[in-house]
Amino acid sequence: MPLYLGLDVGTSGTKALLYDPDKKQVLGRGSVAYGVQSSRAGEAEQDPAIWIEAVCTASRQALQGLPAAQVRGIGVSGQQHGMVVLDKDNMVLQPAKLWCDVTSAEEAEELSRVYGTTLVPSFTATKLLWLKRHEPDVFAQVATVLLPHNYINFWLTGEAVMEASDASGMGFLSENPRLWDWERVKAVDPRLCDCLPPLRSANEPAGRLQPDAAERLGLPAGIVVGPGGGDNAMAALGVGAVEEGTLVLSLGTSGTLFGPSMGLIEDPTGIICPFADATGAWLPLLCIINCAGVPEEVRQAHGLSHEEITELASREQPGCDGVTFLPFLGGERTPNWPHASGALLGLRVGSSRPGLVYRAALEGVTFLLAAGKERLRAHGLVPDELRVVGGGARNRLWRRIVADAFQLPLRFPLEPEAAALGGALQAAAIDRGQRVGKFVSSHGIALEEGATLPDPGVAGAYRAAMQRSRALGQALFGEGSPGKGAH
Repeated sequence: MPLYLGLDVGTSGTKALLYDPDKKQVLGRGSVAYGVQSSRAGEAEQDPAIWIEAVCTASRQALQGLPAAQVRGIGVSGQQHGMVVLDKDNMVLQPAKLWCDVTSAEEAEELSRVYGTTLVPSFTATKLLWLKRHEPDVFAQVATVLLPHNYINFWLTGEAVMEASDASGMGFLSENPRLWDWERVKAVDPRLCDCLPPLRSANEPAGRLQPDAAERLGLPAGIVVGPGGGDNAMAALGVGAVEEGTLVLSLGTSGTLFGPSMGLIEDPTGIICPFADATGAWLPLLCIINCAGVPEEVRQAHGLSHEEITELASREQPGCDGVTFLPFLGGERTPNWPHASGALLGLRVGSSRPGLVYRAALEGVTFLLAAGKERLRAHGLVPDELRVVGGGARNRLWRRIVADAFQLPLRFPLEPEAAALGGALQAAAIDRGQRVGKFVSSHGIALEEGATLPDPGVAGAYRAAMQRSRALGQALFGEGSPGKGAH
């Protein structure tokens, strides 16, 4: 009975699951929560040491009472973009700057001009340029640059390598072929050319589990460690989205919309990022910083339970009677407005009731994500289904709003930890000598029975509300706006 361990090293915690692919069954689970460090506006950091501890704890939880000797491989999913810098002795130099750290906004604008394409502060290249300028003593010691899941793989195997799905979020990857673009690297600093690890293909292992890590995990040394990938690419594996036509919508700490594409999609607006997937194809993606936390902020402010405020919100009409919630509570990545803030507009007497504001928050987040579907359609990628994951997918009202705003049927994978499952499936494919995409496609993914179907009767109301939301956002925070200039 070969078993495989999938790990998802995220922003708010690490999840582990032990999977039997022959029975299509999760046998064990583990999880560890942790927080984000921030000492000033826009900053978001984590000490990579907490990831290692979390991986060990969550893995041992998942393995509790199960035959660890039968584990044949590990696959690691990780939060994208995070900057992990090591010195010549492979010691971490400072806490990792995370994807949601927007302190490199000025560097992002500068590199966008140099590269001739939109680069948002999330991208690792901007963080390295920030480090060079603001902490030159630390930058001078950098010998190796890794991303979060690469750092975990390095600890597991002793090998510093990368793969395309995560590397494509750095800003240094050449799209065709998928190699390091050394001119882009040199634009930040020529010395970085010696700091980037070699790239492995989607179907190559990162290495083998080394004895020290094996002992801490309670696993056999020498088992295969897959190349892993960015969390969205691994979630695509975990929900079975490996063929064109299926989009994945993730409603979590961040919000993402992505789906497989056989060809590269280059979007000059920067709304769609040209990421690689974890099978050797592409994964065009939209990411927003503000997602599930926005309606949660409203709920907490009114002191209501999830059930109470959702019931109130379900009584309100689509479009919220003209009330618009611009959900930029932490700045925003898409649109590229790191200076933006949240705004509640269109209020009239009696319209500040909790259910209306909560629904406006759900709609505001949904409208940002729906912009991605429009851009993908404009580039010829026409979706026929959304597979929805993340904590927000449990909210029945949010399901209804998404179906109606996107005008697409929604399906819901039964396994909530899609990225960790993707890691286990990747490890199984590589251990068995199969191509990852083919293995996942033939394996099949369990979905909830039935689908949430869109209501064509409210499409017009949502279309008008989306247009209003975008116009107000542009007026407040777009180029030349008072909000842009005030920062």
